[in-house]
Order: sequence, then structure tokens, then C-alpha cells
Amino acid sequence: MMTVSENNMTIKVTPPTEGLFDLMIFARHADSQDPYNWVCSYQIQCVEPHNGEKLPENPFHFWGLHQKVRDFGIKESSHKGELLVAPQGTLLLTLQTSQPLLAMYELVNKDLDAALSKKCLASQAEEEKLSCHVLCPFQGYYRLSVFVKYLGGSTFRNAANFLIHCLRPVNQNELFPSGLSMHCGSGISSRGHGLSNPSHSAPIITTKLGKCNITFHTPAGVEVTASLSKDKVISARYPLERYVLVTHLRTKVSVCVVLPESGVYKVGLFGRSKDHKDFVHICDYVIRCFSDPSWPPFPRVYSLWKRGCVLLEPRMGVLQEQSWVRFRVKVPKAYQAIVLGQEKTVLQQTSNVVWEGDVFTGAAGTQVKLAAKFSQHCSSLEVILAFEVEGGSPASLGCSG
Repeated sequence: MMTVSENNMTIKVTPPTEGLFDLMIFARHADSQDPYNWVCSYQIQCVEPHNGEKLPENPFHFWGLHQKVRDFGIKESSHKGELLVAPQGTLLLTLQTSQPLLAMYELVNKDLDAALSKKCLASQAEEEKLSCHVLCPFQGYYRLSVFVKYLGGSTFRNAANFLIHCLRPVNQNELFPSGLSMHCGSGISSRGHGLSNPSHSAPIITTKLGKCNITFHTPAGVEVTASLSKDKVISARYPLERYVLVTHLRTKVSVCVVLPESGVYKVGLFGRSKDHKDFVHICDYVIRCFSDPSWPPFPRVYSLWKRGCVLLEPRMGVLQEQSWVRFRVKVPKAYQAIVLGQEKTVLQQTSNVVWEGDVFTGAAGTQVKLAAKFSQHCSSLEVILAFEVEGGSPASLGCSG
């Protein structure tokens, strides 16, 4: 194992068998592309070999930080030296940076394939800090390689290679979800899209209740949407898109998530400005819950659910049959708000601009729809939200575990 700093170099040698070995050392100037020149040799007499586990291959030859790591924009690492120990199979590596950087990570272990390796890493890129949350699903040694580039740079460069020793691995069912981007949590990407003051800056949210609310301050011209995904859905009765509800307030966006079952989820945030038609990816969050929740879904959302629309009651998208339900909702610029169920119910607008009224749900298997007219002269109704009507007791429709 070779570690090199600006003015010294250390080599740790573990001969594979007993016997006499030659160690030859080659060097060149740090800025040169010339061939390496032989500098010196040592003879090592190994009387008794160390029978420990083989280290993972390292094609980059050095361990720890690159000797010119400051030229890459990295000031210091949270871990000194080349060996990092993960007693419980988890590790958080942070690198302080002199300017905003993008980073990619590679985790290598003899039992780890490429697909599983991606589920072991969650990375965050902030203005002056890079972070990588690492999960180790097997006991033994890992190589974690870090590649960085400037925001306008074209290629990633290897800036560090850390040796991780995992003493006790994590459960493979608790690894990160597939498809995480390099932008997890708040940071360079969310700020670049105009999102500020995050309620959750760290990328991993752990909840015992099985629900959370992620908020950002947003400028007037930015619209945000969200997706919820899980690698293996076991018992959710509705599509996962029904378990996330985005609400745009005047200066804030709220992403409310409820979970239908335990496990590890990915929440992807996407945004667009008023000048763009398509949504682009902003960042991801990881939500972990192992307390067996079973929340009901939100109502189905239609395209007219936009900035200023707020659902106050009922918050769940599954209503009990043959029952009265109080509806309270804000729909900006609506001339009239109507609920279409077994009967048509015209909601009344209060002094604080809330449309409200009592609605009878009707028979199980039907839908209750919230619709609106946006002009006195418009005869057609525009559907905004849709609720399912089901039989059974209120508890059976879904509650937190």
C-alpha cells in the first residue's frame, strides 16, 4: 500500500509467502508524463507471512488522498490516512472543498457486483463539501475511489482511494434504493434550480411514523414535482405515485410523503421554470422506515393542481362508503368548486378563500371528484382531484403502524 503526500511517501508491504523479496521503487516528477525512473531497491526477508484477507485491487496504485489533491479543489478529508474502519458496516466520508465540485464514487469488494455496489452509495454535493454515505453488505475490505471535477469540467479525475475495513455488515434489505443520482439531499443542484432553505439538508431521512414533509423555499417562476419509488413493493394497494403530494404555496413548496409499507424509498424531485416545458431532475432523498407503516394514499392529482392549491380536508385519498366527509380546499382563481360523488355538492367559499362543504361519499367502488370552473361563462368543469370510495371500517382504510 503506497500513500503519497506533497513531500513524503510511505509503502506498506505484505509479502504473500515466506522468503526473500525485492522491492523496487520508481519515481518521476509530479507534473511529468515521462516514464518512471528506477530510484532504489530493498530486499525484504519474510520469515512468517501474514495470512490476512487480500486487499481489493487498486488500478490507481496510491491509497489515501492524491498528493496534489489541493489542485483538484479538495482541502481536507474527514478521515486521515488510507484505512477507514466501519464497525457497523456504515461510513460517512466528507471532503471539504475550496470551490463547488461534482463527484463520482466507486466501491469495490470481492463479493460485490456492479449493480449491488450502486445501492451502497449515496452522495451529496454542496458548495464547500462533498459527502458520501457508504453501506457495506459484506465483511472484509473495500476500495472506495473518489473522482471529482469542477462544475464546468469535462472529465472526472481520481482524487482519492480509501481502504475500508467492514467488521460487521449491514442487512442487504437496508441498502439504498436503485437509481440514486450524484445529487442526494440539498446542495449545488437544488440551489441552482432556485430552491433554498431546505427542511432536510441531509440526503437520508429516517422516520418511525412512516411519513415526512420535505419543504423548500421557491421563487415564483419555479414548479416542482416529485416521484416515489422502491425496489421491491410487497403490499401497496395503489401506485406509489399516490403516496406523495406536492403543494405549492406562495413562496414555498411542500413534498408530503406517506409510506404504504416498511422499507427504503427514493424520493426524486424535479423542477421547471416558466420558460421551460420539460421537468429536469433536481435531487433525490432516501426515506427509511422499518416500523411497518400502512398509510392510505393521497387523492389522484390532475394537471390543474398548481401553485396555491391546498388540500386541507380530507387529506387521504380513500374515503369510507356511505359517510359524510368535510371538504376544505384552496383553489386559486376558481369561480366555483364542486364535488361530484353520489350527488353534486357545490362548495361555499369562506372569507379566508377556502372552499368547503359536507359531501356524502356513496357506495364503495365509486369515485368522488373535486372539480372547478375558472370562469363564470365556462360551462365545463375541470377535475382537480379524485378520491376512491371503499367499504370497511375507517381503520381498515389505512392507518400508521
